[in-house]
Amino acid sequence: MRVRHGIPPTAPKSLLKTSLKVTAGVAAAGAATVAYAAGFEARSFRLRRVTVPVLPAGMHPLRVLQVSDIHMVSGQRKKQRWLRSLAGLRPDFVINTGDNLSDPEGVPEVLDALGPLMDFPGAYVFGSNDYYGPRLRNPARYLLEKASGRHGLNGNAPAVGVIHNPWEVLRDGFDEAGWVNLTNTRGTLKVAGVVIGLTGLDDPHIKRDRYAQVAGGPQPGHDFSLGVVHAPYIRALDAFTADGYPLILAGHTHGGQLCIPFYGALVTNCDLDADRVKGLSTHRAAGRTSHLHVSAGCGTNRYTPVRFACPPEATLLTLTPRP
Repeated sequence: MRVRHGIPPTAPKSLLKTSLKVTAGVAAAGAATVAYAAGFEARSFRLRRVTVPVLPAGMHPLRVLQVSDIHMVSGQRKKQRWLRSLAGLRPDFVINTGDNLSDPEGVPEVLDALGPLMDFPGAYVFGSNDYYGPRLRNPARYLLEKASGRHGLNGNAPAVGVIHNPWEVLRDGFDEAGWVNLTNTRGTLKVAGVVIGLTGLDDPHIKRDRYAQVAGGPQPGHDFSLGVVHAPYIRALDAFTADGYPLILAGHTHGGQLCIPFYGALVTNCDLDADRVKGLSTHRAAGRTSHLHVSAGCGTNRYTPVRFACPPEATLLTLTPRP
C-alpha cells in the first residue's frame, strides 16, 4: 500500500482532518512565537539591577550604568526614547560596551539617544558592528561555530560586500561629550572625589584586542579599577583577572538572544560558556578571581530582529565595598 505524508490513502476523512488541524496548529504556534519574539519581546526593554561587592573597604557605593549592543537601525524610535529615559537613573558614570550600530545611517540617532547619558562621566569601547555593517547569515552557523570552536572574523573585515560604518563620527561624538575612549588603552574618571582607573580593549571578536599595550594591572593613584571589553573571550578575561582587576564589564553575547525557557542560551557567539552568557558571575585565572558582568544588550542584528526568553536590557550596577 502506498503511503503519502504518513497517511494511508484509505484513511478515514476524520483522520485526515485531524492531521490537517494539527499541522495548522503547529504552524500557527510557530507564527505566533515569531510574532512575539519580533514584535513584543525584542522591544520589551528592561533595566537589570545588580549589586557587586568590589570596592575597597570604606568607599561609598558607586552606581554605574552599562549600556551595550544597541545595534541602532534608523527609525527605532521606541529604543531611542528608552535610552534617553535612562538618564533619569542619574548614575555616577556610564560604560558603553560597544556594538552601537546595525545601520550606517544610525550614527546620529545613537548620539541623540545617548545624549542625556553623555551629561554623565563615561567611557566606551567599540565592537565589530561599530566598524562593519552586519550581513545576512544563517542562524545555524552560530551552532556550527560553537561546535567547531571557531568564532569571529579571524582579525579581518568581511571581504565581500563589507559595509564600513562611519565609526569615526561616533567616536568623535563620544569624545566631544567627554567620554573616555578605551580602545586598547587606559583612562581615568573622577567621580564624587573618587579616582576610577579604566583599562579597555578593542574587540576580541575580530582580533583587534592588544592586551600587551595595557598589561600591568591597576595603576597607583586609583581608588578603584575595572576592565572593559566588548566580547568576553576567555583570553581577555584571563588577562584582566590575572592582572588583578576586581571587575570586568562586557557585552556582545545578546544573552544568547534566542533562549529556551527553563534551560537558557544555546550559544554565546564567543568561547565563553553558556552558563555565563549574561548577568553577574566570576572568572578565575592565575590564582585570582574577578567579578564579570556580561550585558545581554538592548538590540539585535538588523537581519535577525528577534529575541526569545531574553528581553533587551541595560544594567545599573551598584558597586559596594568588599565584605
